[in-house]
Amino acid sequence: MKAVRFVGVNQPLQMQEIPMPEIGARDVLVKVKAAGVCHSDAHYRAGISPVDPAPLTLGHEVAGVVERIGADVGNLKPGDRVCLHYNLTCGDCYHCSTGNDQFCEKALMIGHYTNGGYAEYIAVPSRNAIPLPDEIPFEQGATLMCASATAFHALRKSRLKGGETAAIFGAGGLGQSAIQLAKAFGAVEVFAVDINVDKLNLAAQYDAIPVNAKETDPVAEIKRLTNGKGVDVAIEMIGLSKTMKQALQIAGVMGRVVIVGLSNQPLEIQTYTELLGNEIELIGSNDHHLQELPILLDLARRGVLDTSQVVTRSIPLQADAVNETLDELERFGGGIRTVIVPGSDSARA
Repeated sequence: MKAVRFVGVNQPLQMQEIPMPEIGARDVLVKVKAAGVCHSDAHYRAGISPVDPAPLTLGHEVAGVVERIGADVGNLKPGDRVCLHYNLTCGDCYHCSTGNDQFCEKALMIGHYTNGGYAEYIAVPSRNAIPLPDEIPFEQGATLMCASATAFHALRKSRLKGGETAAIFGAGGLGQSAIQLAKAFGAVEVFAVDINVDKLNLAAQYDAIPVNAKETDPVAEIKRLTNGKGVDVAIEMIGLSKTMKQALQIAGVMGRVVIVGLSNQPLEIQTYTELLGNEIELIGSNDHHLQELPILLDLARRGVLDTSQVVTRSIPLQADAVNETLDELERFGGGIRTVIVPGSDSARA
């Protein structure tokens, strides 16, 4: 089968012919219908987050149709629409049994430590294949598995409650979901910080207050708009030390700052003025939980979370098209979300 694969740091991904995945008794073989291109994939190619082993098929946002099931699979059948939880875990350890499966010591993330969805087929344990409601297209189902799921987990970590305010740094795939989910959690005001006008315009459609960081200092602007109070929750989804610093600086008294964006740069903190003085909480948010995904999918099915405008482009399963998208992501461009659609011949804007 065809697969677009990571072959080395700072090298273009390559199209390769690899064997069809084999499945065990508790596994399913899924025909890939959509695979999202995430900013993390650009980090992998650049070596910011190491890929092991190599070569490896990237792609951790995956949706498709069950092609074949293992002998002991009873929860799925061929033809079922599914989206894939990207952390393959043991299911038995302390972290798995307490619902914190992203910390499983045997965890393997598809598209990072084991072959992912930039391919025609992928095999995963049946528990990782989550039924995808008919109301949700494959392209949107794929993005739910990372961008929206990570945003949902970050909002839960933030403990945002009704009547509070929030600022979302980054209005891409994660940010657009975070804006809507913050509203669903009860935020009375949500500020969206970005430098991309199109992304800010979409954020405004979701009732966020856009803050263009290319034209204004977002810290000063949000403080002006909140009468100097700042926000109760700030979520950083870009992965720059500058925006992480700004998220800290915009937090009000007893505010919570959640860091989601990947970065290999240190974050410097003025201990008293930016942390202790107002009892600010700095929270790391890593991935999401398997148990959160059915809730998230139901929110999308009921329209509480609208992902209809998040996928801004589809591309074929071709190395050049994927590399061009990763190049754009490294420049913090590339629209909201690009999704690979195997079997398609041309891009759709």
